[in-house]
Amino acid sequence: MKKPSAPDTPSVSELLGLGRQSARKSYYPELSARMAELETERNRYKWLFENALHGIFQASLTGGLRAANPALARMLGDDSVADTLARCTTLATLFADPHDAAELQRRVVAEGRVAGYTTRLRGQRGRDVPVAITLVQKPSTDDESLVEAFVADITEREQARRRLEQLNEQLESRVQARTRELERLNAELREARDAAERANRSKDRYLAAASHDLLQPMNAARLLVATLLDRPLEREVRDLAERIHLSLEGAEELLTDLLDIARLDQDRVQVQREPFALRDLCTSLVAEFSSLAASQRLAFRHCVADAWVVSDCRLLGRVLRNFLANACRYTRQGRVLLGTRRRGDTLWIEVWDSGPGIPADQRRAIFREFHQLAAPRARDRQGVGLGLAIVERIVSRLGHEVEVRSWPGQGSCFAVRVPLGEVGQTTREPVTLPPAAMPSLDGRQALVIDNEPSILASMQGLLEGWGMRCALALDAEEALAALPSPPDVLLVDLHLDGGHTGDELIARLRERWRRPQLPAVVVTAERGDPWLLRLRQAGLPVLNKPLKPGKLRAVLHQLLRSERGD
Repeated sequence: MKKPSAPDTPSVSELLGLGRQSARKSYYPELSARMAELETERNRYKWLFENALHGIFQASLTGGLRAANPALARMLGDDSVADTLARCTTLATLFADPHDAAELQRRVVAEGRVAGYTTRLRGQRGRDVPVAITLVQKPSTDDESLVEAFVADITEREQARRRLEQLNEQLESRVQARTRELERLNAELREARDAAERANRSKDRYLAAASHDLLQPMNAARLLVATLLDRPLEREVRDLAERIHLSLEGAEELLTDLLDIARLDQDRVQVQREPFALRDLCTSLVAEFSSLAASQRLAFRHCVADAWVVSDCRLLGRVLRNFLANACRYTRQGRVLLGTRRRGDTLWIEVWDSGPGIPADQRRAIFREFHQLAAPRARDRQGVGLGLAIVERIVSRLGHEVEVRSWPGQGSCFAVRVPLGEVGQTTREPVTLPPAAMPSLDGRQALVIDNEPSILASMQGLLEGWGMRCALALDAEEALAALPSPPDVLLVDLHLDGGHTGDELIARLRERWRRPQLPAVVVTAERGDPWLLRLRQAGLPVLNKPLKPGKLRAVLHQLLRSERGD
C-alpha cells in the first residue's frame, strides 16, 4: 500500500511508460534506450532546424522571437542567430510593415494556420526582404501562445516580377509609340489617298474633256471619208481615202479602248443586268459587221437563237463586238459566223472564224493589255491589243464565262456563256437583212442638230450620199426655223451650247410637232454610265462618236422601218 505521506502524483517511470516495475534496477537498460532514442530525435530535429534552406523561427504572439535558425539570420543579413533574436524583440520589429504583423496575429489566432502570406521582413541595415511566410499555432499548456513560422525568400521572384512589369511598361510604351507612328503614317496615307483621288478626278475630267475634243474632229473626219468613199473615185484617190479611213479607224479604236480600260479599272462602269431578247442585241451587230465583212470579201453568217438572256445589253454587246471585230480583222479569207448553243439553263454565244488560229500557249496571254500574237511584219500587226483585255474585265463584272478554242491554220472560236432569262415582250422588231437588202433611204428627211459646224457638214455629205434630204441646225431655234414641219428622223448631239442636252431637245421638238414617237437618235462622245442610263430610260438609241457609217445606216433603217410599220 502507498504511504499516506507519499504525493499522489505519477512517478517518472510511470510517465516513461515503465510502470511501477521501472523502479527496479533490472529495468534501467530499457530506460536508457528510451532516453537515447529521444536524444537522437532531438539531435535530428536540431540538425534539420539548423541546416534547413528556408528560414524557421518560433515566436510568442505576445512577445518576441524565441528561436530562429541560421537560414533566417542569413536571409535577414544578420551575422548570427543571436543578432537576429536580439534585434527582433517583438513580432512587430520583425516585419517591415507593422500592419502585416497585426494581420498575421489576427488570422493565426482565428484560423490556427496561415499559409503562403507574402510580406516583407526587416533585415539588417534597413534592408527589407520579400518573403512568403507560413504560420502555424502550437498548442500550449500555459497562458503563452506560440507560433512556428516557415519563411521562403522570394527576392528572385519579386525581381522577376518587377522586371516583367518593367518589360510590360516598356512594351506598352513601345506599343503607344508605334501606335502614334502608325497613326501618323495612316494620316499621311489618307492624305496621299485623297491627293490621288483628287488627281484621278482631275484626270477623269481632263480625259473626258480631251476625249470629247478629240472625238469631235475625228468624227467629222470619219464622216467625210465615208462620204468620199461612197462616191465614184479614181483608183489612186480611192486608195488614199481608204488609207485615211484605216488610220482614223485605228486612232478611234485606240482612244476608245483607252477610255474603256480606264473606266473599267476605276470601277466606274455600272452594270444593269436584266432580261432582254438576244435578237435585239444581234440586230445592230449583224448590220454593222455584214458590211465590214463584205468589204473584206468575207462571208458573214449568223444563226442566233430566239432566246432571252440575263445580262447588261450594252456591255455584252461590247464583248461580242470585240469578238466580231477581231474575227474580221485577222481573217484573210473564208468566213465569220455568229451563232448560239444552248447548254442547260445557259446559252453560249459564239463567234467563229477561219483565220490563222492561236497557239495553245498563247490562249491566256491574248487577254493581257497590249498583247498581240507575234507577226513577222509590222503591217500584219493590227490594233493595239486592248480589245480582249476589255472583254475579260467586262465578263468579270458581268459574272459570265469566256471560252477560247482554236485550231492553228484553220480558225478560232470565241464564246461567252450567259444565263437564259424568262421570255418577255420584245422592245423592237429585229432586222435580219443586211444593209444592202434593206429598204432604200432615198427621199427620207433627216434633221441633224450639233453645235460643231464641221460635224454638220460631214453628216450632210454622208446622208445626202445615201439619198436622204438633210436639214442642219446648231440649236433648237435653228431647228424650228429650218423645218417648220417634223422630219422623218432626228439626229441630235448630246451636249449642246447653253447647257442644253440632246434628250431635252428631242422631247421639246416632239412636243412642238405633236409627234411623241418621232424617231430620234442621240449622237455623243459621252461614255459615262449615268448619261447612258438616262438615255436608255428615255428610250433613245445612242450612237457613240466617232460615228461608224455602217452602224448609223443600220440604225436609220431600223427606226424608219419600224416607224413605217414594215
